[in-house]
Amino acid sequence: MIPSIEILEKSREWGLRPNVVEKDYALGWVLAAMAAHPVTKNWVFKGGTCLRKCYFETYRFSEDLDFTILTEDVFDGAIFLRAFQEIAPWVYDQCGLELPKEGMTFEVYRNSRGRVSMEGRLSYRGPVAPRGTLPRIKLDLTQDELLVCAPVLRRISHTYSDKPSFDPQVLAYSYVEIFGEKFRALVERQLPRDLYDVVNMFRHRSMRPPPKEVWELLQKKCAYKGVSFPTLEELKKHPRHQELASEWANMLSHQLPDLPSMDVYWNELRDVFDWVTGDRHDPHSSRGN
Repeated sequence: MIPSIEILEKSREWGLRPNVVEKDYALGWVLAAMAAHPVTKNWVFKGGTCLRKCYFETYRFSEDLDFTILTEDVFDGAIFLRAFQEIAPWVYDQCGLELPKEGMTFEVYRNSRGRVSMEGRLSYRGPVAPRGTLPRIKLDLTQDELLVCAPVLRRISHTYSDKPSFDPQVLAYSYVEIFGEKFRALVERQLPRDLYDVVNMFRHRSMRPPPKEVWELLQKKCAYKGVSFPTLEELKKHPRHQELASEWANMLSHQLPDLPSMDVYWNELRDVFDWVTGDRHDPHSSRGN
C-alpha cells in the first residue's frame, strides 16, 4: 500500500481533505478489481466518478460508484456479496487496501418509479488510519436507465504511485451519454453536482458532441423518465431550485479546492441551453402527449 504521507502530500497539493483523497484512491482500486471480475461484465460505469476516473484526471472528486446493469437478471444481493468477497483479496494483494467482509452490504430497494435497484456499501481501511467507524464506498446499481449510445471501453486513471498489474479498462457511458444523462438529471432533480457537471462538460470544447446529437438523446431520456424538457425560465420554477443555491457549497466544497459561486454556473447554463436547443426547442410541442 502507498504510505500515508503520499495521501497527505496529495491532500496539500490538491487542496482537499486527506479522507477525500484516500477515498479517491480506494475508488480506483475497487474499480480496477471490478473490471477484472466476471460478475460485472454487463455493468456500465456512469456518473461523476466516471468523469474523473475515465475522462478527466483533474475533475471534481466524487464519492460513489454508479452503474447501469444491461441484463435483465434478477438482482441478487447474495451473488453480488460473494463477488466482492472474491474481489477483496485481490485488492489486498495488489495494494494492501482492506475491504473487510463484515463491512459489505447489498440491499435491494425500489426507486421513485417503483423499479428494483440495489445499493451496495463497502467499508475500507486505507493508508490513513481511521478513527472510529471505517469509511465506506457506496455503489448504486440499476437497470432503470435508457442507454441511447453503445457503451465504450475506457482506461481507468490512477494518479498514485502504485499501479495495477494490468492496464484496467471499464465498460462506461460514452461522453455524450453522460452529458445527456446529467442534463436530464438536472431537469428532473436539480442537484448541485448535476449543474456543475453539465456546465463543465460543456466547457470542454474539444470533447463537445454535436448539439443535435445531444438534443435527440435528451428527448429520448426525458421521455423515458416521463419528464418534459423545460426552458431555462421554467427550470427556475423547479421546486428544488432554492435548495440548489443553499446546498451548493455543502455538497461540492469538499470535492474541489476552489468552488465558484452557484451563480457563475447558473448564468453559464443559458449558453448551454442555447447551444443544445438552437431553434429546435418548442417547450409546448410535447405537452399533453
